[in-house]
Amino acid sequence: MDKEPHISQRFDEELHEVHALVLAMGGVVEEQITNAIKALQEPDAELAREVIGRDHEVNGYEVRIEEECINILATRQPAASDLRLVMTLIKTIADLERMGDKASKIADMALAMGHGARNDNPAFLRDVGVMADYALNMLRRAMDALARADAEEAIAVAKGDEVLNQEYRSALRRLITYMMEDPRTITPAIDALFIAKAIERIGDHARNICEYVIYLAKGKSVRHLPLDEVEQSIQGK
Repeated sequence: MDKEPHISQRFDEELHEVHALVLAMGGVVEEQITNAIKALQEPDAELAREVIGRDHEVNGYEVRIEEECINILATRQPAASDLRLVMTLIKTIADLERMGDKASKIADMALAMGHGARNDNPAFLRDVGVMADYALNMLRRAMDALARADAEEAIAVAKGDEVLNQEYRSALRRLITYMMEDPRTITPAIDALFIAKAIERIGDHARNICEYVIYLAKGKSVRHLPLDEVEQSIQGK
């Protein structure tokens, strides 16, 4: 008679452990992005190398969590909300891993750009700093929404992706202007453009996580839907 409650309790513990691993992975990715931007702005070659060296840690989280989720699917055969949670976590770690890759690429750029270009024209990195702060805030809030399965917070964070996109477009216009006015700025401006694009993509991945949270909380797939329509949909349920 006690066997079924025991199995159910162990299943809940497994889900909780995997959920906690995903949140921990999110913390590592946030730290990687923060350090990559810091290495770029200061500049700090040693910190940049540390970010690149820790990329395997992010990948390790992805592999471990994916294996745990596959094991749960195979042995527990979860249904309804538990299945949604497992699928949400699997999708989330894929986006977190890609964010980790972006952090590593930014660190690579920090090493490649050289001190001179940054110190001669710090305006190149002004937009990068603003965008990075916004993208990191999106990531933090998206992971918090995941921790609480908070669909309302998720939709609010997802809406912020358009603000980040606008910042990227503004940065693009300014960098093109620099290049047109002085051909000597072409190389550092292009470097800054690649970094800005990487940060913009981090925001896209944070939005993806928010969409998974809405699916988790409401049981509705909202990918490729207008955000206003999504908001009306989840409020109407």
